[in-house]
Amino acid sequence: MQTDYREKGLYLLKKGQKGIVHAVFSRFGLILLLFVAQVFILFSIFQWFEEFLPHIFGGTVLFTFIMVVGLLNSRINPTAKITWLIAIMLMPVFGVLLFGYTQSNVGHRALKKRINQIIKETREEIVQPEGVEERLAGENRGAAALARYMHRSGCHPVYDRTAVTYFPLGEDKFEEMLRQLEEAEHFIFMEYFIVDEGIMWGRILEILARKASQGVDVRVMYDGACEFALLPHDYPRRLKALGIQCKMFAPLSPFVSTYYNYRDHRKILVIDGHTAFNGGVNLADEYINQKEKFGHWKDTAVMLKGEAVKSFTLMFLQMWGIDEREGEYQKFLSAPVLPAQGAAGYVIPYGDCPLDDDKLGERVYMDILNRSQEYVHIMTPYLILDGEMETAFKFAAERGVEVSLLLPGIPDKKVPYALAKTHYASLLDSGVKIYEYTPGFVHAKVFVSDAREAVVGTINLDYRSLYHHFECATYMYGTDCISEIEADFQAAAAKSRQVSRETVRKEKWTVKLTGQLMKVMAPLM
Repeated sequence: MQTDYREKGLYLLKKGQKGIVHAVFSRFGLILLLFVAQVFILFSIFQWFEEFLPHIFGGTVLFTFIMVVGLLNSRINPTAKITWLIAIMLMPVFGVLLFGYTQSNVGHRALKKRINQIIKETREEIVQPEGVEERLAGENRGAAALARYMHRSGCHPVYDRTAVTYFPLGEDKFEEMLRQLEEAEHFIFMEYFIVDEGIMWGRILEILARKASQGVDVRVMYDGACEFALLPHDYPRRLKALGIQCKMFAPLSPFVSTYYNYRDHRKILVIDGHTAFNGGVNLADEYINQKEKFGHWKDTAVMLKGEAVKSFTLMFLQMWGIDEREGEYQKFLSAPVLPAQGAAGYVIPYGDCPLDDDKLGERVYMDILNRSQEYVHIMTPYLILDGEMETAFKFAAERGVEVSLLLPGIPDKKVPYALAKTHYASLLDSGVKIYEYTPGFVHAKVFVSDAREAVVGTINLDYRSLYHHFECATYMYGTDCISEIEADFQAAAAKSRQVSRETVRKEKWTVKLTGQLMKVMAPLM
């Protein structure tokens, strides 16, 4: 297949810039730049205005005090307040400028306005199926209360009679994706954070091009970070030549670093409105272990068949319609979808938007922790927690719930790996169990609890996923696959090393120091 692509001359992709260029365009890079600039300017002031130094010092202290009081009374996350307090106290003038810059929505005011408009306009596009919420309440009032909250925050109904298939590895999802794509007759919608040339994307693209030539409406959307690192700028035009509609979400703009935070981290595939895929698996070869980057790549996904797919169709169309005047919602949502007869349980596909006040991803996780009675088992690639989330973990463990975390044994990034370890001692002291996946890297984002509910999606346990990215996930209660999710966790944990207080004590001093120093900046990374 890949030979055919290269003969067409469309898929020899240029590599984007990484390293120092990436750092300059990030918020962290801007902090360093401003810090250096302040040191230089302050040194110059000392030289030029030496006789006025007492006045300058007094003014700076007063200015810093006013900003600290204002910051303490703001509504931002308490952990982020600590970071900003340190930044402002170290860099009184430029720290304030940076804070104002990041809070002013520079570069994405229009995006925020348009997203909020779309969510408002489409809040009633999907009607809550009659009687489903009441039946869920009859089985579990806590889960029903969560469902009501999720519906309040957006158009996220709860469904029954939707079949869910769980894939414990990316390669399992990939094989089923190919089969389902071959069955497409009307439309294929794909929204992914990462698309990269290789075996996985090559085989998918061959099917997409063929289906487009047969009259299937094929649409692909990927995050603008791909242009920066993986795909050439004209890639949408190249796909258009194959009959595939393609959009890039929010291309990166130099020095508009807050724009880097609002990335489309979702992974959605919808086929004809009756089949959808969701999970952590991007469209690149490492996700199906065709290319080894950090040992064995452990990832997960789910496939939905039934009415719940409508929610993923709507999520895709909401993002697709950001730069269009009118949406096409009912054209794709009105087609009847046959219920999956005999499918047990309830399903809620949901999205999390960083531009509203509902931190839905974090609150769903916390609700599961707070309602759990026997166990909560979690797979996540990153562990960079704010105070509220860490307290939820510890409280669940301290009241006797078995809380277990499965993290990478081989990290993809050294700083997040070091930051994760700063939480180990506190969590272990409360009884949380921590495992590191010895064969390689865990990219899965999974919660499973009490043999009755689970979440599989794109939402990591870090600030970027919980506060700064567009995310999505599938909440399940009582579905047939929950036992498979739990069995998968146990199988992965059996291949992992368990962290103890002794292993924490023996951790390399460089890792400890990196984590402690970078924890100050964690909310900005």
